[in-house]
Amino acid sequence: MSRHLRNRIQDLIFKYLGIVSTSVGILLLAVFIGSILKDGLGRIDWEFLTNLPSRKAENAGILTAWAGSLWLFVMTAVISIPVGVAAGIYLEEYSVKNRFSSMLEVNITNLAGVPSVIYGILGLEIFVRTMRFGGSLLAGACTLALLILPIIIVATREAIKAVPSTIKEASFGMGATKWQTLRYQILPAAGGGIATGIILALSRAIGETAPVIVIGALAYVPFVPKGPMDEFTVLPIQIFNWTSRPDPAFITNAAAGIIILLGVTFLLNGIAVYLRYRWQKKVSW
Repeated sequence: MSRHLRNRIQDLIFKYLGIVSTSVGILLLAVFIGSILKDGLGRIDWEFLTNLPSRKAENAGILTAWAGSLWLFVMTAVISIPVGVAAGIYLEEYSVKNRFSSMLEVNITNLAGVPSVIYGILGLEIFVRTMRFGGSLLAGACTLALLILPIIIVATREAIKAVPSTIKEASFGMGATKWQTLRYQILPAAGGGIATGIILALSRAIGETAPVIVIGALAYVPFVPKGPMDEFTVLPIQIFNWTSRPDPAFITNAAAGIIILLGVTFLLNGIAVYLRYRWQKKVSW
């Protein structure tokens, strides 16, 4: 058997193995989502969304959980977006290219793959204990901001790199300064890619459980948080709490909570895909 034929057979085997594994994965995902919809869809109503947690499954709701998730989402965005975008712009456009900057860029890229529980331990030591934020929303937002900062920085840099160099050269040729070129030409052209990275990063943050558990988020909170220093819970923790209960009715509640969390995640990812499509179409022009 020739080497070319052997390589061709290997390529076909890997191709079909990939197709089979993908099909099995999609099938398992469909079965899982179908089971969740069957169990929890009938439980979702206005009372479920507006009731406080309760020891009785039929009276339990997710008001404090989704309110805490919303607070955490907004605060994480406020902290991470300016810092992440500014860092990405600096590293791509203003930093001096030397050994230190190269090492910094590699480390930022690697940080995007660090397990989220490590960020939780870091947040526990820095924000909860050293800065004495306690198990507050502010500590959770700062921890999740650290978690998604590498993603935003990398997305910002890649979006700026994707802007055609002719745009920058034409702007300089018309006498514009570096800042004017960046503000009026590069950032508008890269805006779709940056927004896509931000939304994907925030969609990851909203579904995280390990970091907020480590910093001290509570499983049971009988009140809606009203400020950044209040204690809180989030939807993933509430779902985890319900799944640990022996009463089957709480499993139904957990399925309903999973549906809502999946809906939010799919919505954010759908927006990101749409923005990325629009941005790629614009850049290709």
